[in-house]
Amino acid sequence: MINMVQNAKDQAAALAMSAYQAAVADGTLPQAEVRTAPVEIPKDAANGDFTTTFALAASKQLRQAPRNIAQALLDHMDLTGSYFASAEIAGPGFLNFRLNDSWYAGVCQAVEAEGADYGTNRQLEGQKIMVEFVSANPTGPMHMGNARGGVLGDTLASVLTACGADVTREFYVNDAGHQIDKFAHSIEARYLQLIQGEDAVPFPEDGYQGEDIRDLARAYYDQNGDKLVNAPEQERLDTLAQFGLSVNLPKMKSDLERYKIHYDNWFYESTLHENGYVKETADLLTERGWTYEKDGALWLRTADILRQHYRKQGKKEADIEKLDLKDDVLRRANGFYTYFAADIAYHRNKFAVRGFDRVINVWGADHHGHVARLKGALDAVGLDGDKLDIVLMQLVKLLRDGEVVRMSKRTGKAISLSDLLDEVSVDAARWYFNAKPDTQMEFDLGLAVREDSENPIYYVEYAHARICSLLRTLGEEGVAVPEQARVDMSLLTGETERALMKQIAQFSEIIKLAARDYDPSYINRYLQELAACFHRFYTACHIRGEEAAVRDARLKLADDTRIVLRNGLKLIGVDAPEKM
Repeated sequence: MINMVQNAKDQAAALAMSAYQAAVADGTLPQAEVRTAPVEIPKDAANGDFTTTFALAASKQLRQAPRNIAQALLDHMDLTGSYFASAEIAGPGFLNFRLNDSWYAGVCQAVEAEGADYGTNRQLEGQKIMVEFVSANPTGPMHMGNARGGVLGDTLASVLTACGADVTREFYVNDAGHQIDKFAHSIEARYLQLIQGEDAVPFPEDGYQGEDIRDLARAYYDQNGDKLVNAPEQERLDTLAQFGLSVNLPKMKSDLERYKIHYDNWFYESTLHENGYVKETADLLTERGWTYEKDGALWLRTADILRQHYRKQGKKEADIEKLDLKDDVLRRANGFYTYFAADIAYHRNKFAVRGFDRVINVWGADHHGHVARLKGALDAVGLDGDKLDIVLMQLVKLLRDGEVVRMSKRTGKAISLSDLLDEVSVDAARWYFNAKPDTQMEFDLGLAVREDSENPIYYVEYAHARICSLLRTLGEEGVAVPEQARVDMSLLTGETERALMKQIAQFSEIIKLAARDYDPSYINRYLQELAACFHRFYTACHIRGEEAAVRDARLKLADDTRIVLRNGLKLIGVDAPEKM
């Protein structure tokens, strides 16, 4: 895949190294172990398009002033056939390069050649990666944390795919264990209260209080009447739990589909218990000496595992001892395995059974304390806990007119994902929730539906629609977007034209950064700047009514912008409208 920014960096580095070798050959500079020429993009375009710090980095080895080294490089440098029109010395010894027409033309050629694939790369090719996200308990509606985690996980999966990885999206269904038992007892109490009266049946102190539980009990009663009243308690609990899951899980799936999230796999916790994999994992930990029995329960030596984990990370012993490290129960005295035991087994399954090279979980920040425990437990079963990466996301605060919103105007209940999507568009929700994971975010419901430049998703989508409108208008006048080979891009020398082409070229780099940092919000920020560059270009540079050669070059640039806007919006699961 073509990355014109990286190509220019590589070429600038090669030019500097070639000039250095030429300077050594004629005795201008001494021979030394200088292997690379670092190349960066200056923050201020006045300092050139690319710069190398070779002279500064090599000054000590060559025992010469950086500016002397930079001058020697400049004297021995041949830019013929390169992407650069000139090179110059600046400051204490920077060597700044300025791009020529061939590089700008190359950017537009790359967009035309790659189309929908423009911006992608193959740096993760051959890697099998799972992204597990949302994994909400199926005991109630999905909340704002799930809404944020859904977009972050889904977009991260798209970014990793754009970098060549073989990505699986997975939802882990917690359909076993304590929370399902509590779910069953909660529905049971509401069911029996419907029949016998609320005063006759106490509600569990730790039960789920939501109206959705009453709705489930009422739905079962409406379909089946009182037939469970005299059934054995366990049969009644199992039946009501399965009924509740049969209603909640399809609702979760439909809400997520509406949210444009499509999973490759729904993995059920219950299968780990049914096939004995949780017990097998606990037995493996016992064989490896990591468990002990106390008060009839099986305990994991979590404290020792964490000490080993932190030593592996290079943490000092004194700092480790300050931590309040505790052991965990794997199997309770009643014979039931804990959630932590199932979680270890689940992640062991990801690596040992399904063979993922890397696993990424998107969790709420309240799970912070669980990260090291799970990584350490994977080390304890003989796997590499460092292959598990956790993206922790901060809380979401919903605002309307500057006031915090907790309840839905429509339902009068806590706002769920479904309620949110009734109020704002799916595209707006996906855009706003794709914010930097490690920062608390404020979702302004009023801003999300505004149709002006203050609303970033509107601003970006409008740029795409504006280009499509231009193409339609010119098409009606008999003017089509020309092929790159028939366009003279050297006519585009204006500041806004060059700035737009540079921004287009950055797309490949942005995707690499988003994948590297597990932060898909890079895409949002990039698209806002691309839209801004386009709007500035469109205001400064006329297209219709210009001389044909200039018109065609600018039209080609506008269409290339459209393609990149579309590609970027697709990555975050947002539509690229042709009309607004």
